Amino acid sequence: MSRIGYLYVYGIIAVGILVIAASVIQLVIAPISTQWLVLAALTLLTGSFSVKVPSVAARFSVSEAFVFAAVLLFGPAAGTVIVALDSFVMSLWSKPRRRVRWVFNFAAVALSIWLASTAFFYLTHTQAGHVQQLLPLEKHFWQLFVLAALYFIFNSWFVALAVSFERRLPVVRLWIDHFPWFSLNYFGGVSVAALLVSYTQSVDLKAVAIILPLLLISYLSHRTSLGRVEDAKRHIDRVNELYMSTIETLAMAVDAKDQITHGHIRRVQVYAIELARRLGVTDEEHVRAIEAAALLHDMGKLAIPEHILNKPGHLTEAEFEKMKRHADIGADLLSSIKFPYPVVPMVRHHHERWDGNGYPAGISATDIPLGARILSVVDCFDALTSDRPYRPRLSNEEAFAVLRERRGTMYDPLVVDTFISAFGEIAPMAITAGEQAKTIVNGIELRSADQHSLMQIRETAMENAVLTECAKALARCQLDDEILHNATVCLRQLMPSTVYCIYRYESATDAVSCAAAQGDPLNLLKGFTIRLGERISGWSAANMRTSINSHASLELGHLAESFAPALRSTLATPIVKDDKLIGVLTTYSSQPNAFSDSHKYAIEQVASLIANVAIGIRRDTTGTLVSFPHKAHRPERSEIK
Repeated sequence: MSRIGYLYVYGIIAVGILVIAASVIQLVIAPISTQWLVLAALTLLTGSFSVKVPSVAARFSVSEAFVFAAVLLFGPAAGTVIVALDSFVMSLWSKPRRRVRWVFNFAAVALSIWLASTAFFYLTHTQAGHVQQLLPLEKHFWQLFVLAALYFIFNSWFVALAVSFERRLPVVRLWIDHFPWFSLNYFGGVSVAALLVSYTQSVDLKAVAIILPLLLISYLSHRTSLGRVEDAKRHIDRVNELYMSTIETLAMAVDAKDQITHGHIRRVQVYAIELARRLGVTDEEHVRAIEAAALLHDMGKLAIPEHILNKPGHLTEAEFEKMKRHADIGADLLSSIKFPYPVVPMVRHHHERWDGNGYPAGISATDIPLGARILSVVDCFDALTSDRPYRPRLSNEEAFAVLRERRGTMYDPLVVDTFISAFGEIAPMAITAGEQAKTIVNGIELRSADQHSLMQIRETAMENAVLTECAKALARCQLDDEILHNATVCLRQLMPSTVYCIYRYESATDAVSCAAAQGDPLNLLKGFTIRLGERISGWSAANMRTSINSHASLELGHLAESFAPALRSTLATPIVKDDKLIGVLTTYSSQPNAFSDSHKYAIEQVASLIANVAIGIRRDTTGTLVSFPHKAHRPERSEIK
């Protein structure tokens, strides 16, 4: 709650407690008929049967008839004390978790009836506690209406304001959505009280016996109708949770493909929602639209190749044109979903510019949906303050400087100014949401299997991006050392290897020999030769199959111990072009059983890329392509020497 909110809550508590204390003192100084104790007992009895207001931390009962009767018969002090007692009993039933909330309700309802009843006696020009002056009550009909109306208005607005401060919701919308129809209970209560006072001028138990069944029927009707409303709301909330969880999980998959952490998208979501509220967005449907659009605005990136999404350098003109398509693609994909709020326009236009030079439609200024203008600012800020493959993160002040520079050209000036001024309040919420996003989706903790699946998506996207860059780098190579260097750069990002080696197949000796090695500072492998079918690389060449996690000593013998640290695992795969053996790509790791099936897939892809470009190592001494020599017997893994 804000500072103003706390001042309001504690202010109501202080004034309410003073009013209650003053009322008690007045009853002690000027005692009234003991009949008010009967009304107090009836109020407590009916107050025990309270009904919770859906979606709001408030309750109401059907005890207003006896409260109004106490006011008409004995004055504001009696009514105030009875209401305070009623509030206390209701709090015992509801068992509030927060003591401040209970004290606030206790004070607010007492202050409400005191203000309303004081106004009533002022308007009737009568003295409190002298019921004869009010009779006949028909002549004070409109003052009775004012009494009920003021009590309802004060009570409901005191509560609505507190809830508004607590939940940061617009108070008028909150009050309209939840409170107006409770006024019927107040007007019904004052009518019953007027009948009771008009015909008895005292507390008549026979009349009370007639009234109680009516109040019971009223209570049961309210409880049944509100129970149905609460059930319907609970169902809607569950559907919304499922809906948002599905959207958020889909967004996580998109982010994983783009190698962006889910913390980014959750921070953007919080920044966008909080900024929208500070810009005056009060419509909850609009807020929900911004919440969904923040998660889904990059949906169209599913259609953009990974090598463009994750390119470490600047995009070419052609690549940028392809990247620009993601806004329209994402909006078109989402248009098939019947959103109950305007998500699609925000997704389609979140890359428009304030000056009209954006894409895809080139619209400008306020023609751009407000949600899209908000997303463009907060998405840019969080991207600037996060590490990216092509640059380190910027500080907050550096990012603010970029936003100010683009203010009025790329971004809405009002959105930029509001975001920067409110950043101190918004940032802690966004950072917390980003930290929780690793394991939580829409308040639900991810299972380890879910986290593993998302990690696999991210690893696959990263793997594809690395292999794409590797293919481009290898295409420029001619020499063995250059080929191995670029292959090593790729493999180091994909697996825990220590030494990398390309073995060239030599048909004259029917063996493979080390043509180039990385991670071998002492040149221990230079010229190292293995006959086809022997050891690990020779077996891989002879069988044209990948060997995974064989001990390095089976390949290198005592040389495995000469490396620091000593080599323990081997991953070897043949380099083959058109069923013709070119050589073997082998990596060694200092960790035992270091390689997985994912590493096996990666090295096979790199070997395939090498086969397409390794002209220098795929020809024998005659200049012709080397074919695999057909042997009568190919050694099995168990026969490797």
